[in-house]
Amino acid sequence: MSVVTQDRVTSKDTPAGFEAVREAYRRQLHSTRRMTTITAFIRRHPVSAYFGLTFVLSWGGMLLAIGSAGGMRGTTPASDPRFAYAVMAMLAGPSVIGLLMTALVEGRTGLREFVSRLLMWRVGVRWYAVAVLTAPITMAAALMALSFISPAFLPGIFISDDKASLLLVSLAVGVLAGVFEELGWTGFAIPALRRRYSVIATGLILGSWWSAWHLLPNIWSSRAASGELAISVYLAATALGVFVGYLTAFRGLMVWVYDRTESLLIAMLMHVSFTASLLILNPLDLTGAHLQIYSFALAGAIWVVVAMLARNRQPLLRDTFRRRVA
Repeated sequence: MSVVTQDRVTSKDTPAGFEAVREAYRRQLHSTRRMTTITAFIRRHPVSAYFGLTFVLSWGGMLLAIGSAGGMRGTTPASDPRFAYAVMAMLAGPSVIGLLMTALVEGRTGLREFVSRLLMWRVGVRWYAVAVLTAPITMAAALMALSFISPAFLPGIFISDDKASLLLVSLAVGVLAGVFEELGWTGFAIPALRRRYSVIATGLILGSWWSAWHLLPNIWSSRAASGELAISVYLAATALGVFVGYLTAFRGLMVWVYDRTESLLIAMLMHVSFTASLLILNPLDLTGAHLQIYSFALAGAIWVVVAMLARNRQPLLRDTFRRRVA
């Protein structure tokens, strides 16, 4: 007959050990239920979850990147060494969250469809022309018109002392912004919004959120960019731009192009052209009132194009109805 001695009794066989195991199980169950609740909420409200998580990751990462050393020094990308880190932090938001949301909400089928849209390049030459030329033509037209008022509005590439560097840096930043941002904005947010809204409504909703997403970088650079304007006036004009500015307007054009092509690649190319054109054509050292005049003049020019497309609203709404039925 064997005798079980005290030293062979395992801890889980004691009352204290049993309570520890039960507490661990209770915590694991609570954690699992909490994750299930979060997952269920995200699947019920995918667009809201995407916007919220994107802002948290982008803005949180940017705040860590810039630290507490004050506002941006200068008004150009090369003027502050923290700019590169801030850009990478911002771009992590829409790209990482867009891919995670696609996997969580739509699963493997959604990821396969995501890749097919990314590789869709047979869309017709005219859409490549629209994607590449819309931004530079609109910006150049606005600047040339304003240059009759003041030489301060001459495109930066015309008077830059180092045109090659300006082109290379602008294209590099444009490619990064276009590729990584559109993994989320067009890769996930536009299709999710289009299930409920028309092209026009999707453009306005996403455009406002996209513009608001840029507020933190604008606030960071506000002291240098405000020029002779009071900070409060500059920030008020910047906040107004969230709803009627050129970012909101141009996103409406991007939604329209994507709705016609369903090509994520074309959306990326259109974003690359937009960002690179801004950096290449923006007048050098433009600040204060001149900067706000140019921003709203460019917004007005793009809104004119949007208004011309809006006249074709009935076909857009019919397209929406057909998609819902399908």
